[in-house]
Amino acid sequence: MVSTSTEETRLAGRRLGRVLRPGDCILLEGDLGAGKTVFAKGVSQELGMEPEEVRSPTFTLVNVYPGRFPIYHIDLYRIQKPEELLQLGLEEMIGTDGVAIVEWPDRLGAYRPEGAIRVVLKDLGGDRREIRIEGAREEDPGGTGDQDSVR
Repeated sequence: MVSTSTEETRLAGRRLGRVLRPGDCILLEGDLGAGKTVFAKGVSQELGMEPEEVRSPTFTLVNVYPGRFPIYHIDLYRIQKPEELLQLGLEEMIGTDGVAIVEWPDRLGAYRPEGAIRVVLKDLGGDRREIRIEGAREEDPGGTGDQDSVR
């Protein structure tokens, strides 16, 4: 799909949030400014958070939000070495009692879960973003379907 505004990007996140269950993991990929945190705000809003309360955890690395079930918002931008992941306790967040939303998942290494939902955001200039969702369940109301992409 192509989003033409911040609001549309957030709404795309909300659509995905409707089908999430505890244990799900979303891997948000895209360059700086591509809209990863805006998408995370939409997912979190659908799970019971106010969007303005959701902030990128770039410096804290992890924010935990109390939605319908815990939302673990993980930002690995500042991770330089795999050893730094040991201190985060990712095994207590990914695939457990809540939903994990991971920005910069290429740094997950051995912690990268199988069966995760991959969301790729690409800046097309201005407020336009291409959003591709892969691995969402078939009951996804956005129509992404299992292992399909939405453009």
